Parts: sequence; C-alpha cells; structure tokens
Amino acid sequence: MLADTMGNAAEEGAGSAPVVESSMERYRGPVFRVRTDLLRYADGHRFACDVVEHPGSVAIAAMRGEGELLLVRQYRHPLRATMWEIPAGKCEPGETPLEGAARELAEETGYRAARVELLTSVAMTPGFCDEVLHLVRARDLTPGAQALDDDERIEVRAVTLEEGMAMVARGEIADAKTLLALLWVGMR
Repeated sequence: MLADTMGNAAEEGAGSAPVVESSMERYRGPVFRVRTDLLRYADGHRFACDVVEHPGSVAIAAMRGEGELLLVRQYRHPLRATMWEIPAGKCEPGETPLEGAARELAEETGYRAARVELLTSVAMTPGFCDEVLHLVRARDLTPGAQALDDDERIEVRAVTLEEGMAMVARGEIADAKTLLALLWVGMR
C-alpha cells in the first residue's frame, strides 16, 4: 500500500533496484522477524542488508469532542522510560488498518469510535524495517472499559492540541507517531 504512494525508484531516476540473490532468516519472534538479504546491483556490486519484517501498525489520533486528543502513558522497556503517546499497536492478520485502529483504541483506552478514517501511512524506519504505520483519526467516541494485556499498565489522558504541543516543547512527548498525529490533526 505504501509503495503505491511512494512511487517506483527506477521511475524517479534513482536507478534500478538491486536483485535479491538470497535471503536467510536470522530470527523469528512473536512480533517481528529478521532476515539478511544478499543484493546485487546491475553493475555487479553485491552487499548484505539486514531487514526487520514487521506486520505493520496502527496509531490512533482519537479526538474527544472537537479539540481534545487522547494520550496513553505506558512503560517502554527498550527505552527504559514511561512515555505519553497516542494509542497504537500492531496489525493483526486479516485485519484492515481501520479495524485494527478501532480494536487498539478500545483495548488501550476503553473508548469506542463511531467514525474512523485513514489519515496517512508512513514508513517508520525504512533503512532496516518494512513496518508501515497507518495513522487513523477516530471521532464520536463513547467511553467504556479498557481491555489491557497482562503486561500493560496504561493511563489515559485527554489533552488539547495546544497542551500536546506544549508537552512536546517540554520534552514530555518524544514519540514520533504522536508528533505526527499532533501535526496532522493540527493542520486540519
């Protein structure tokens, strides 16, 4: 889906894509896989490229009323930090980004959305990972109970766009998907 919007590198003068000569799986876990591809350009140059295969993710700009965005605060072990972010999660097999966004919003915040719409899809770290994040706006929210996983401890807070941007300026929000959501929603 993202490739359709980004264009073909060869068409845009960046040269032809290299040929994949071989691929070897290095790791398979519950969330992602890692492989090493051996690539060859048309001029014969070969190189190895490590790739993290990710099923994709959804992030939800959930609007409570006209001007409040829902944030969640949770511990992120790779950074050893508790962070404010918009609700998000990985895509499940067979689920559309809109279905995944509605599910993740309900699980993490308890809110159900009457309306969800895809805002954009972005490559998060295209230098080594194929993850595409789908940013979805959710509106007409109805509160309910969270359905957290055993390892989740999530606090929910609604902020105005101005409060969210002030949190960014103070260093309280440092998450890329949340920054993108604040900018995207703020422009509309």
